[in-house]
Amino acid sequence: MFEIGIIAIIVLFVVTTRQHKRIKRIESDLAAVREALAGHAPVAAAAEPAAVAKELPKDADLPEGTVAQAAAVEAATGGGKASEPPPIDEDKAEPAVGPWNWRARTPDEDAQEATASAASASAKPRDIETALGTRWAVWVGGIALALGGLFLVKYTIEAGVFGPGVRLTMASILGLVMVAGGEFIRRTGFKVPVQGAAGAYIPAILTAAGAFTLFGAIYAAHGVYGFIGPGLAFTLLGIIGIATIAAALVHGQALAGIGLLGALATPMLVSSQSPNAWALFGYLAIVLAATGAIARIRRWALLMTAAFVGTGLWTLLYMAETPQLDFAVLMFISVVTLAVLVFLWLTGDDGEGRVGWPSVAVAFFLGLSALVMFSATDSLAQGGPAWAAIILIAMVAAALYRRGAVALLHGAGIVAALAYLFLMPLDSLWLDLSNGYLSVDGMTAVRADGQMRPIGILLGIVFIGTGFWSAHRLAASNPNRAASWAFWGVTAPLVILLSLWIAFGDIDRDFLRALIALALLVGFTAGAEWIARSKRPPLFGGLAVSFALIGAGVAALLMIHMAFGSGMTTVLLGAAAIVPALATRWRRYPVLGWLSAGAAVAVLARIAFDPTIVGAEFLSRTPVFNWLLPGYGVPALAFGFAAWQLARTTNGRPRLIMEAMAALCGLLTLAMLVRHAMHGGVIDAGVPTLAEQAIYTLIALGAGAILVALDMRSPSSVLRYGSLAAGVVSVLFILGQHFAVLNPLFTDESTGRIPVFNLLFLAYLLPAIAAGVLALYARDKRPYWYSAMLAAVAALLLFAYATLSVRRLFKGEFIALWSGMEQIETYSYSALWLVMGVALLAGGVRLRSQVLRIASAALIAIAVLKVFLFDMSELEGVLRALSFIGLGAVLIGIGLFYQRLLTRAAKAG
Repeated sequence: MFEIGIIAIIVLFVVTTRQHKRIKRIESDLAAVREALAGHAPVAAAAEPAAVAKELPKDADLPEGTVAQAAAVEAATGGGKASEPPPIDEDKAEPAVGPWNWRARTPDEDAQEATASAASASAKPRDIETALGTRWAVWVGGIALALGGLFLVKYTIEAGVFGPGVRLTMASILGLVMVAGGEFIRRTGFKVPVQGAAGAYIPAILTAAGAFTLFGAIYAAHGVYGFIGPGLAFTLLGIIGIATIAAALVHGQALAGIGLLGALATPMLVSSQSPNAWALFGYLAIVLAATGAIARIRRWALLMTAAFVGTGLWTLLYMAETPQLDFAVLMFISVVTLAVLVFLWLTGDDGEGRVGWPSVAVAFFLGLSALVMFSATDSLAQGGPAWAAIILIAMVAAALYRRGAVALLHGAGIVAALAYLFLMPLDSLWLDLSNGYLSVDGMTAVRADGQMRPIGILLGIVFIGTGFWSAHRLAASNPNRAASWAFWGVTAPLVILLSLWIAFGDIDRDFLRALIALALLVGFTAGAEWIARSKRPPLFGGLAVSFALIGAGVAALLMIHMAFGSGMTTVLLGAAAIVPALATRWRRYPVLGWLSAGAAVAVLARIAFDPTIVGAEFLSRTPVFNWLLPGYGVPALAFGFAAWQLARTTNGRPRLIMEAMAALCGLLTLAMLVRHAMHGGVIDAGVPTLAEQAIYTLIALGAGAILVALDMRSPSSVLRYGSLAAGVVSVLFILGQHFAVLNPLFTDESTGRIPVFNLLFLAYLLPAIAAGVLALYARDKRPYWYSAMLAAVAALLLFAYATLSVRRLFKGEFIALWSGMEQIETYSYSALWLVMGVALLAGGVRLRSQVLRIASAALIAIAVLKVFLFDMSELEGVLRALSFIGLGAVLIGIGLFYQRLLTRAAKAG
């Protein structure tokens, strides 16, 4: 069967070569005639046609587009009167344009012709009569011919006029007649005379109808009547399909699609009792090669893509339906597919151009086939992963050989990553940090330890070697393509290493793979430097260098996790942020700052996953000096240093991120140490007490002051907005926790036995002082609302401290609101609030603070309301009188004070 197919290809090649020579000679004559008509020097090649034309009668009906007609036109216009034309240098002559000499046409000429056709088509209005008479009539006529043949066969069957053999013979003759008719019309000089009717090319439609009829006749002879065996039917159908594809060279791409469809459907139409995979894929290889050659001549990307898709679908169907795969056959068709893509389609300019759909189709189907070999349980025992690895390496090699086949690189990289990700038992993996190690329950998803490890090492070496070499080679000429190679040069090895570690390694400690990760770290860093030196200008950086350095950062992350425990991992990750920041002293690669930011994000992710750093059971109960101090403190210091270094080199967004991370980790350090100490060494989700919340509030206020000071020394938007955020958060803490949720009036929490230095001192007086100091310090450095907000909150805290202290003086350690209130206590509040109002007024005048004066007015107003509404009904005797006398005296004193103040201001004015 293979011999017949090869003979058919050879015969077709000989026939088409002869036709090519004839058409080229005729088209050369036509080109010479056109040149003469355009006013150029007359040529010798036009003399003979002109002489022939003179012998023809004037009313001769010449076929349009023939040489004779062109010569007649030349004779009529006087173009052939020159007696001795100069000789033509055959080597320098312009090649003729025709269906076989496709290289004579440039893309510019095609574009100009398409533009001219579009312009002329738009200039002419659409004519329904022309459309009906030219395009629709031809299309419907072709369909009618094909249906007529089928109806004729049906009638003869129903009427019993002829036997099956005669009917099939008549159908075959009808198909051959239609094909011959199409070829006859084409050879006699057929040309579409109407603009916009090129889609109604009659020869192509007749040829397609004939091909369909022949397909149907041969299939009926085999599948319906059994006149011929599967071998002969397979061969005849294949020959018809390939011949139809070859005929598309002169009839157009649509006919090629019909022939390809028939050729690909042939194996499905012809069944055999003993199917042969080699016969199937050998036939598909012949069809693919023939289609590739014709598509390359005509530059038919759609036809080439369809051929690759059809071959890929047959491959997947074979893998799905065959219980015992023949990997040699799969390797054969994969190699043929790559060869057609690389050596037929991607030749000339297309091999170096942009990625096309044919390359994408090959990458998709070859990659999918390799992925099935990797992951299918049936193929593991037969060595499927090894064959899949060979396919991936071949794809990388093809991408390396042809730059236009870069889609194969992406396909190979995706398949390699997915194949090894499938190894990880993600459904049974969890982190048992309470015991200090990672745990994996169950076995790996694929038991292929013996195969996957060496294959992974081989694939990693291939991707690293080809990736960095190509990135170095293309860094200056094609940065985007270089970035693609660099990306897979680091991604594939890292995914393979991670998967092998989780699937087959020691999750807790794996020093061997940690050494491999260290080697990758060093190699990726050196590769980034090698790529950077090949750029213009050198050491400038770029996307390829960035990918290489990001790979080095991920390798460092894996190395730290593989070699160290939970506590040291967090500490070392934080310290690692310093390295890229220091590297900016010698290299100004933009990615270096982002690597520091990436290390900070990794630390925050670990802290969010396990706030105790080493696990709750391993955290010491000793206050301050435990794993919380280095686990939070070292990253905070490292991030601060990285921000300081970046501010002196790159000074971009990474610097702002590192400043924010440093401030956040610093606050978390203090907060976690306080919570650890306040809860007896246990970090849990319990509700904080007022004392603990007071410490958090003091930390937030202190952070706001520190950020303001740092912003004054080194202006930064992160420090500026961070200080504002710290102040707002502290105010929200005070209003929500101190005054409402955790207020001892509502919780009846113990305020302590010590008279002065008790819970009220910690939760109200110290935050009041801190908020007041921050408000004073932030004046003229932050917006007015910020300082006013903090000053008002400071006044409220002082009011609460004084009021609650009076309450504690009367009630003792527990001051819950439901314990009642005596008359002397009620009077004391009035006196206290009046004194505090006066003090606030004096302070507001002295400090020229309108906020304090408004707070004084509000407090005195509250005191007035209390005296008139509460004291009048609740107090009796001398206490009621003293309450009103004191209120009156204070109000009169305030009035005198304001009169003197205004008089002094008027004199000064």
